Amino acid sequence: MSKMTLASAFVVMALAVMPARAQPDAPGLREAPGTPASMVPTALQQVAFEQHLDEPLPLDLPFRDEEGRAVRLGDYFGSRPVVLAFAYYECPMLCTQVLNGLTSSLSVLDLSIGREFDVVTVSFDPRETPVLAAGKKKAYLDRYKREGAAAGWHFLTGDEKSIAALTSAAGFRYAWDTESQQFAHASGIVVVTPDGRLSRYFFGIEYAPRDVKFALLESSAGRIGTMADQLLLYCYHYDPVKGSYSFVAMNAVRLGGAVTLVALGGFVVVAIRREHRAGQ
Repeated sequence: MSKMTLASAFVVMALAVMPARAQPDAPGLREAPGTPASMVPTALQQVAFEQHLDEPLPLDLPFRDEEGRAVRLGDYFGSRPVVLAFAYYECPMLCTQVLNGLTSSLSVLDLSIGREFDVVTVSFDPRETPVLAAGKKKAYLDRYKREGAAAGWHFLTGDEKSIAALTSAAGFRYAWDTESQQFAHASGIVVVTPDGRLSRYFFGIEYAPRDVKFALLESSAGRIGTMADQLLLYCYHYDPVKGSYSFVAMNAVRLGGAVTLVALGGFVVVAIRREHRAGQ
C-alpha cells in the first residue's frame, strides 16, 4: 500500500477508536489521551526521503533496461543532467502519480528529454521484469509526445542488492507491508549532475516546472539553457527544506544595477561616437 493510502487508513482508524472527549465537569471521567506514536504502522515508520545533497551515486551498479539488456547506472551519465525517479511499475497509486506529475512538469519545459537532459526511472521491486519496464516506457513516451525522448528516458529493473545500494545512496527509504502486499514509500524526484552527484530534491507528486528547469540548469553547470536562463537563475535560491526555489531580492537588485550600468555605458559609447562623427 502507498504511503498516502496507509496514512489515510491510519487516520480513519485512529478517529474510529478514539474515545469521545470527556466533559470537564463529568464526575469520574478523565480526558482521553492522544494517539501514541507506537500506533503508527510499522511500514510507515521506515519510510523517508532524505536529502544527500552533493553526494555521489554508485554508478557501477548493474541493472537491466526495458529491453532486457545488461547495463550499468553510469551508462546514463556523463554529458547531461539526469532526473532520477524511483517507482515500482505495478504500484497501484502513488508511483503512477509521481510519474504523471513528472511527465506533466517536463511537458511544458522548453528543454527536452534526450536533448538537454535524461530521465532514469528505477523500480525498487526486485521481482519486476524488463517486460513491465517496457510497458511503462511506452505509456509515458506516448504521454510525453516529443521526438527523441525514447533515447533519453530509461526504465530500469535490478536485483535486490543493486536496488538497495542505489536507494540508500539517494536517501530513498521504503518498506514492504505484508498486510497489504504492497510497498510503503515516499514520493519525489531527484536531479543529478552529469557526473552522478545528487543535486536537487523535489518532494510530493507535483513539481513546479520552473523549479525543475532551474535544477536542470544548475546541475548542468551552464551546459544547457540560454544566457537569459542563467541570469534568471541568479535571482533564485534553492531551499533544501522546502525542496523549491525562492526569489532572492538582493540578487535581483544587483542584477538590475548591473544591467543599468551596462545600458548607461552603451549609451555613453554611442553618444561619443556620434559626437566624433559630427566633428569630422
